[in-house]
Amino acid sequence: MKKIATTLLLAALVVTGCKSNEEKEATPAETTPTENTVEQNTFAVAMEKAHQKDKFSANEAVQFDIQIMFGGKERMNATFTTLTNSTQSVIEYKDGSKIVINNDKVAYSPTIANEDAVRFDAYTWNYFFLFPYKVNDPGTIWTAYDNKEADSANYLTEKLTFKSGTGDAPDDWYVVYADKKTNLLEKAAYIVTIMGGKEAAEKNPHAIKYMDYKEVDGVPIATKWIFTGWKEGTGLTDQLGEATLSNIHFVKVNEDTFKIGEDFKTK
Repeated sequence: MKKIATTLLLAALVVTGCKSNEEKEATPAETTPTENTVEQNTFAVAMEKAHQKDKFSANEAVQFDIQIMFGGKERMNATFTTLTNSTQSVIEYKDGSKIVINNDKVAYSPTIANEDAVRFDAYTWNYFFLFPYKVNDPGTIWTAYDNKEADSANYLTEKLTFKSGTGDAPDDWYVVYADKKTNLLEKAAYIVTIMGGKEAAEKNPHAIKYMDYKEVDGVPIATKWIFTGWKEGTGLTDQLGEATLSNIHFVKVNEDTFKIGEDFKTK
């Protein structure tokens, strides 16, 4: 969901092939809006610091392989190359198909199996990966969140919404949990509105849990994601899917990295 940064669609997780498993419900959590601007929000600043945003941003681009599974079926198997400022990215599938993202423009090879999911795939998975570095982007609004879950004492928790006109899906929201000791992102509940609107999305919110952090050139990066259902006051519910990230490394790009083929379509 190209939300926070004009190139990452925030949120969600329901992919067309998995849409039935991932994106649905949810009653927005009760929150007390504050006047904090994104730049002043200590929760977001602490998370960025814990994730070594300065070191991350000092690199031109990051590359990683990802395999995403839902319901025992492979949803995605691809290599991502993304500028650390999130303005450009390319997704190279194992079958040779590509999606090329340049801010809000998306181009893709005609061999893509599910064209309806192109824009969702272009922004969602990248956003989940870059999330700790996007929490202070223009258009973000942080508010207090009353976490009533059994393990609430283990987390710092706030709610993230977006200003009108932010990205493709400004109605998305997140409930974000950071480990109280480390300030590392541990989980985020969310709705994805790009596929069916806010009313439908809030009927069944989901969550992503970030696990198995490993340092890459001094930057902690989660190498496993678990997708689950989510219920206010309860937290994570049934597992829906998972993603495994590997071969994560910082790279330099060249003029061919984000090259668009002559036969590519746009969305």
